[in-house]
Amino acid sequence: MANIAFIGLGNMGGPMSANLVRAGHQVRGFDLSPAAVDAAAQQGVTPASSPAEAVEGAEAVVTMLPKGEHAAAAYLGAEGTPGVIDLVAPGTLLIDSSTIDVETSARLHEAAAAKGLPFVDAPVSGGMSGAQAGTLTFMVGGEPDAVAAATPLLEPMAGNVIPTGGPTTGEAAKICNNMMLFISMMAAQEGAVLARKLGLDAKVFHDIARVSSGESWAMRTWYPVPGITETAGSNNEFAATFSADLAAKDAGLALAGAASVGLSLPAAELVAGQLRRALDEGEGDKDCTIIIRQIDPEAPGLPARPEEQA
Repeated sequence: MANIAFIGLGNMGGPMSANLVRAGHQVRGFDLSPAAVDAAAQQGVTPASSPAEAVEGAEAVVTMLPKGEHAAAAYLGAEGTPGVIDLVAPGTLLIDSSTIDVETSARLHEAAAAKGLPFVDAPVSGGMSGAQAGTLTFMVGGEPDAVAAATPLLEPMAGNVIPTGGPTTGEAAKICNNMMLFISMMAAQEGAVLARKLGLDAKVFHDIARVSSGESWAMRTWYPVPGITETAGSNNEFAATFSADLAAKDAGLALAGAASVGLSLPAAELVAGQLRRALDEGEGDKDCTIIIRQIDPEAPGLPARPEEQA
């Protein structure tokens, strides 16, 4: 069993670190949110008051952070504070499970390599439910030896651990996957709204679609009608399972990646616009499926708009 530092104990990192504890690892965790640290401590994670304390004596470091700038600050340091790369002992394995842009991931790989530290980009798919159940899919990019070393540490959190190739290919796979998720999410929403408007019972239509050609992970897991799928934000006034803010960030990463190779992605551009509109309307902290409001302002389960709650 390993001594693992876990930085980022939010909706994903908290349950992921708990699964490492359940597998018998010693886990020391840090998060900027005291509430997140306290919640992780209740699951057996040893609290740390700083990243430096978290990584002291660690054989491996796992990070699960919201955006590229957070990952860069954690690994490279910021405002005179040393980052993980300068804090850890030689040979410490570094695993970044954040979903970030390929360019920042490349910087982290290069900085780690310059210090002789094995590093993998290992973003995940599966959402909060997968994090809690230990069934996430990890997409792991890096040098072969680093990927091999990371795999047994990822397995307690995973249903699948899939090597994707060299450095940054894990991020590339995640960006493409999330782009497909958001497009299928919008398809499920439009289908759900049209079915209701045409007089179909929501559960009847869902039962049909999940065994027919309209089936998708988004349709099975995030169906935007209350009472149909228990993991959907629509059951709880669209409280975030995957926030619109983070979804908009990930959709932007896909479009930036497409631009870098000269591609036009019209469906991705459409859903990215819907997500940006949700942010503009003050609903970035809501579940990303809140964009159903833009299709049907009277969809069941929608909360009052932010301005109506003021």
